Amino acid sequence: MPNDFNQSVIDEFRSAKGHLTGYFADARLLLLTTTGARTGTRHTTPVGYLPDGGERVLVIASAGGSPKHPDWYRNLLADPHATVECGAFTYEARAVVLEGEEREQAWKRAVEADPGWAAYQKKTTRVIPVVALYEIAQGGPPNVNAASPGEAIKVVHDAFRRELALIRKEMANGNGTLGAQLRVNCLTFCQGLHNHHTGEDMALFPFVEAHHPSAAPALVRLREEHERIAELVAELRRAVAAEGADPAAARAEVERLTLDLEAHLAYEEQELIPLLDPAG
Repeated sequence: MPNDFNQSVIDEFRSAKGHLTGYFADARLLLLTTTGARTGTRHTTPVGYLPDGGERVLVIASAGGSPKHPDWYRNLLADPHATVECGAFTYEARAVVLEGEEREQAWKRAVEADPGWAAYQKKTTRVIPVVALYEIAQGGPPNVNAASPGEAIKVVHDAFRRELALIRKEMANGNGTLGAQLRVNCLTFCQGLHNHHTGEDMALFPFVEAHHPSAAPALVRLREEHERIAELVAELRRAVAAEGADPAAARAEVERLTLDLEAHLAYEEQELIPLLDPAG
């Protein structure tokens, strides 16, 4: 039987491109679609996730501390292929259950970042699984959840804005520490931003240049801003990568990056969206 609460979260997630309100406003959620182990029917479930570098994200089969594994986890054991919706993007993924030391280190990071995971483990005798979701490369540009090229820019930019806001909030609530998962969050954000700007430099900007020669001055500025932001990203990487990193230094680098990135995203939207979506 469909879960009405889950369906309301799914509907809001899709309509708002991953930006939820209420209880889940500051949560990292994705929609995970698996194939039913017994029925073969496709099922979609909202699931919390942890960033884990550019190649994968982690999901935890807590089921709120239930004595039984959640259905989506049992489905993945039978068929590890899944569809992931992360707000801005939809992609196909391969699920791998973490084991041994790899699972323990991931679990340790999760519990450090959110003690709620430990509370779930105390409620059950089963060892709560941690699952890595690896994107399956499809070739070509990513599948952005947008109806037009201009909307795609805004959707992707808003995803970066939201993630950066979450990182800033996590740093503010860190009690003077820089936990392992927070460092991973920062480094994952840096990698994602680098990949996005590389894609723009190689594909989007040449396309705009070829079809809208009048945009040349704006593109010059945007490319220069990419170089400046790349320098700030490198500084943030250095500030958070090492064990024992200084939280104050990391926060300062995040604030510097935020100021430049917000201005850059706003300028790019102002200049490129009217060219890509002229009817709008």
